[in-house]
Amino acid sequence: MSAVQAKPQRLTARLLRTMPLPDPRGGKEQRGRVLVVGGSSRVPGAVLLAGTGALRAGAGKLQLATTQEVALPLAVAMPEALVLGLPVTAQGEIARGSPALDQALDGCDAVLVGCGMNPSAAAATLVQRVIRHMRGIAVIDAGALAPDLRAPPGKPFVLTPHAGEMAKLCGREKAQVEQEPHALACALARRARSVPVLKGATTHIAAPDGRSWVHPGGCHGLGTSGSGDVLAGVIAGLAARCGDAVQAALWGVFVHAEAGRVLEGSVGSLGFLAREIPGPVPGILDRI
Repeated sequence: MSAVQAKPQRLTARLLRTMPLPDPRGGKEQRGRVLVVGGSSRVPGAVLLAGTGALRAGAGKLQLATTQEVALPLAVAMPEALVLGLPVTAQGEIARGSPALDQALDGCDAVLVGCGMNPSAAAATLVQRVIRHMRGIAVIDAGALAPDLRAPPGKPFVLTPHAGEMAKLCGREKAQVEQEPHALACALARRARSVPVLKGATTHIAAPDGRSWVHPGGCHGLGTSGSGDVLAGVIAGLAARCGDAVQAALWGVFVHAEAGRVLEGSVGSLGFLAREIPGPVPGILDRI
């Protein structure tokens, strides 16, 4: 890690206007296809939250790949998506992929993997299969995060750890991550050739080329179960639209935080649910 890190830019709506999203008037084919791979028997709703976030961010098409036992009820709960069922382990985790998953990966513009998954050998194998078969931008979250992840040159992943997950990625204590978030995010960006989004009340984003950003505008209510799944889904939806990992990460962090502010005003500073966060996203995107 370099002893001196460049000062990060503050993430604002004005900054985002310098990197506008593609014209929203295109059809669903032009707005991209998102595939969300994740979930487990114990956390079946994570992919539903993420998929909703992706569609609210404007993605044109959505596919969900989750555990076989969850696939049918998930398809009923989210009729907008094509749902694939995957084999599971005795612990209720996704055991492996399938030829149908490989085909879906080849045809998607952004893939989100990890929501609702636990770190395990099976998860690591699944992540490597996803990386091997995908052609779009990868957003890697939760149980799919691993210290050995490294993106191909010129094709960065988006990594979305909270402080505890970041500590494992960097081989540090959580307290050190909280003391040096900017420096550690920049170091991970270089090492993993990726775009880390270090989540928190203040969120730090870094790019492999040395650029970095900080967003201090989070609200307490966003610290709720499932909020990170929504954020990862919003980033994936934006990645499918714009085709750029950095742009999707920056827009996703800002829009997610603004959705929290909207809900603070209508619900309260605490107590709104993760499933409510995607609702304000389309209007926020229109206003930026």
